Amino acid sequence: MSTLIERLQRLSTTNVSDALDVFSLKNGAFGVKPMYEGVKKIAGRAVTVKLTAAGLTKGKTHLGVKAIEAAEKGDIIVIDNGGRIDTSCFGGILANGASCKGLAGVVIDGACRDIDDYVEIGFSVYARGAVTATARGRIMEEATNIMIQFCGIQVRPGDYVLADRSGVVIVPAERVDEVIAKAEELFQKEEDMVRDIRSGKSMLEVDTAYNYEKMLTK
Repeated sequence: MSTLIERLQRLSTTNVSDALDVFSLKNGAFGVKPMYEGVKKIAGRAVTVKLTAAGLTKGKTHLGVKAIEAAEKGDIIVIDNGGRIDTSCFGGILANGASCKGLAGVVIDGACRDIDDYVEIGFSVYARGAVTATARGRIMEEATNIMIQFCGIQVRPGDYVLADRSGVVIVPAERVDEVIAKAEELFQKEEDMVRDIRSGKSMLEVDTAYNYEKMLTK
């Protein structure tokens, strides 16, 4: 039997977003996108990082290191930097550490740097953008594996993450079974619609037959 993550990996973020809508669950991480052409789709459990501004209280560790140590193979690091794009909060050294441990990737509500390093090792990074400025003296890690927000969405350690070229979705762990099941149902309906269109049926005929506007009703 396929695991939940394997089933999630076969879906798209749009399928899952629609399923989240069905259950009135918050979704839509606007503005976070793949950081290079050809980045792999990723699905996994969240390991969270909360960042804050640097100041008189000093950070105790290089940001992201604790998350990599805490993560298990296939996990995804989810970084809350409040959407800041003026400073990096993830780079090539961290990517190599995460990749060597078998993590699936990282998604960032903020900016990163060292894009060429990600390309070289084939590590999947999704963020708001790239910037050259280091985190040193600008931001620091506040906590690891606590509840955070990601683009206004609540994320807790162990929640499910899916990221592809359309964006990022977060699925609450306690609702993942029903969300994935609904997303699979929606995926199959859309596949059937495309099949019928390609077989020569008109767009109106197919749209009416599948009652597309009502597909998101429970």
